[in-house]
Amino acid sequence: MSMELVVNGVRREVESDPLTPLLEVLREELDITSPKAGCETGGCGACTVLIDGEPRRSCLLAVCMAEGAPVTTVEGLGTPEALSAVQEAFLHHYAAQCGFCTAGMVVAATAYVDGGGQPDRKAIEEALSGHFCRCTGYVKILDAVAHAARGERADTSSTADSPNTTYVTIDGGGS
Repeated sequence: MSMELVVNGVRREVESDPLTPLLEVLREELDITSPKAGCETGGCGACTVLIDGEPRRSCLLAVCMAEGAPVTTVEGLGTPEALSAVQEAFLHHYAAQCGFCTAGMVVAATAYVDGGGQPDRKAIEEALSGHFCRCTGYVKILDAVAHAARGERADTSSTADSPNTTYVTIDGGGS
């Protein structure tokens, strides 16, 4: 039995069992690898995609539940030549380190901003609750989302100045 999904604006036919997690279908059948298999229990947010504009954990969602609704991954938000406002803000504020959680964070932040989210830190924290990053202290992520929520565009040729930037010098120990 095949189903039709619309992923990032493109109609795709999938052959997976209807109860297969959407995450597995996206990654293994459709070769869309931005949603990550983190905890696979819905707790980390790395697999977040937009279903009809709402953030959903694709590891918990059976593919049959996405049939007929537009599915958007980070690849569907912008292109390298024309980033979305949130992607641009994440780049400008250097809001990613290893990148594992970034796609899920950007997708959730996009839903927040597109839903009229304000540049209020507490509201942003609430919108991103359940999205975990092991590399950052979240400060730059919150700055990036607030930037996009203010409707500002960013210069992606440089990163933003931040009082939270730490520079580390590693001494080789030689004499």
